[in-house]
Amino acid sequence: MKVLVTGPFGNIGQSTLDELLRQGHQVRCFDIKTKANEKTAKKYDDKIGVVWGDIRKPEDVAKAVEGQDVVIHMCFIIPTTMSITGISSEDKPEWAEAINVGGTKNVVDAMKSMSNRPKLIFSSSTQVFGHTQQENRPRCASDAVCATDHYTDHKLRCEEIIKSSGLDWVILRFTAVLATKVGMNPDMFDEPLDMRMEFIHTKDVGAACAHSVTCDEAVGKILLIGGGRTCQLTYREMVGRGLEAFGVGRLPDKAFTKEPFAQDWADTAESQRMLQYQQRSYADWLEDIKREAGYKRHLARMFRPVARWYLMRKSPYY
Repeated sequence: MKVLVTGPFGNIGQSTLDELLRQGHQVRCFDIKTKANEKTAKKYDDKIGVVWGDIRKPEDVAKAVEGQDVVIHMCFIIPTTMSITGISSEDKPEWAEAINVGGTKNVVDAMKSMSNRPKLIFSSSTQVFGHTQQENRPRCASDAVCATDHYTDHKLRCEEIIKSSGLDWVILRFTAVLATKVGMNPDMFDEPLDMRMEFIHTKDVGAACAHSVTCDEAVGKILLIGGGRTCQLTYREMVGRGLEAFGVGRLPDKAFTKEPFAQDWADTAESQRMLQYQQRSYADWLEDIKREAGYKRHLARMFRPVARWYLMRKSPYY
């Protein structure tokens, strides 16, 4: 099938591209032209088509959507410094809204104008459920939602635009997605250690997105996409084991916030039955980051006191 991916050159986007190509789809990418995006696109040689443009411009979006069977819409500004733009949705909310909400509306309008309307797959987040740790159970797709920041407000507004569009759509709400290339991000301290948190490997997210392309049963559904029981941990265990794998070791509790954060475990039975994407555990991810880190792991172990001192300086709570 002819599949357009918006925002394809980030963490989840590249995993999705890889799986779409593996399944034999004809893939077109739409993103803004930057040196980083051009460098990533070149890795795929002639395996993909690329339309450069600005999602805030309806004419650019219409050009990208033309002739496609499915659109996987991932272009979104996120609320942390892990964003590929380097800018948080919370620091520049009006700019982020123009891309997130305005861009989604442009995608929907372009698709609605086509005689043969494509199917729309939208990447959302389980963070839209808000603060739920007191409920002591996994989230379900039918649970009430509650925006806690600009990012989740934008996600929910986009979901409403899509649900009322008249298009065939699938909304995928992801739990915490971790890439295999990781750095020491200061945002790691902004989540409480006792919080329930579900991880999913970026490659499993790519599989879920790619399998949604041909899954007719998923149309009109909101599906929760997480790693499953082997990836349901507390944040204490998740970040602690990750730091140990990187050679730094666990950090003291007082370095981390005690304020609530919008994360939780998810009931993924329905999405797994339909999409068959859960292949990797948290232990698999740990092995991946060890391989990816290479010599940096050994340097971290050699200079462990310095690495820990450097990290602790990044914590606003210590």
